[in-house]
Amino acid sequence: MSQAPFQKFVAKKKNSAVKESHRQEKKKYKKERAAYFDKVKEEKYQARMAKKNGVVPPAKPTAVAAKKTSSTKSGTPSKESKSLNPIMPLNKYLAHCGVSSRRDAVTFITEGKVKVNTTIVKEPGYKVQPTDEVFYNNKKLFVTKNLQYILLNKPKDYITTTDDPQGRKTVLQLIKAATEERVYPIGRLDRNTSGVLLLTNDGDLTQKLSHPSFEIKKVYEVKLDKILTKGDFEKILTGLILEDGKVLVDSLAYADSKDKSIIGIEIHSGRNRIVRRIFEHLGYDVKGLDRVMYAGLTKKNVERGKWRFLSEKEIRLLKYMNASKKKIIKD
Repeated sequence: MSQAPFQKFVAKKKNSAVKESHRQEKKKYKKERAAYFDKVKEEKYQARMAKKNGVVPPAKPTAVAAKKTSSTKSGTPSKESKSLNPIMPLNKYLAHCGVSSRRDAVTFITEGKVKVNTTIVKEPGYKVQPTDEVFYNNKKLFVTKNLQYILLNKPKDYITTTDDPQGRKTVLQLIKAATEERVYPIGRLDRNTSGVLLLTNDGDLTQKLSHPSFEIKKVYEVKLDKILTKGDFEKILTGLILEDGKVLVDSLAYADSKDKSIIGIEIHSGRNRIVRRIFEHLGYDVKGLDRVMYAGLTKKNVERGKWRFLSEKEIRLLKYMNASKKKIIKD
């Protein structure tokens, strides 16, 4: 199966319209990105000038600071001054400590593996206070400061989980030499699906890339057991009704002009096994599935089963990606 990411997709529009749409989207993205970095540059400049003139710039208010101010006004001493940890739900706290993703943290909490101070807490939404001490498997946790971002070209026969009771191979075994920090996968790839997979201990980025409101796009190369007919091609573009609702794809193309059983599909839905289910719904058997792009990142120059760290530029772009679509994410 080809390892190169798809550069072009067939859309149900004229070429000129498609090109103009892409130009406008690229122009808009560049404008938003330039505005963001101009703002960062201006903030750094103002900070330097303030320091040069002997003026201490005001710090951005935090939840801790706000509560501390409120306590001072009411005449009650603030305990938050003893700690810099912000108030957050228990499952989010575990994610920020690098224990696991928020979803897996919920399981650990409900199983009674987490203790706050001297009490076992089984409610994932419990608000961890700055003065609380949190323990997982009797080990005290600290919010992770050494953030890691790893791109893995996942091979088949590895499962996307931190550990497996059945003793199957996991993706963490492939990146064990990368870091001593506890990282975890963002999202999941089926055991028989290969390709781009991100692993990190950055809870905020994990939440962003996993949340539907950010519409993170993924590109897959699909190998079918037979040629995809023109009629089924049109059905997929129009939208299919699956058991959990309608699904729309962003782009669809024959990846190889000489072999119409190899398909390129771009999609932002995060529903479980969605790409396989699209083709299986139409009577096709997916022989191979490879994610060639995720959130703008490809596996270029990363061999199957190998990994690399993200560059600072890539990390910045991920954190800023689709910022105009940002919605309030409830904890």
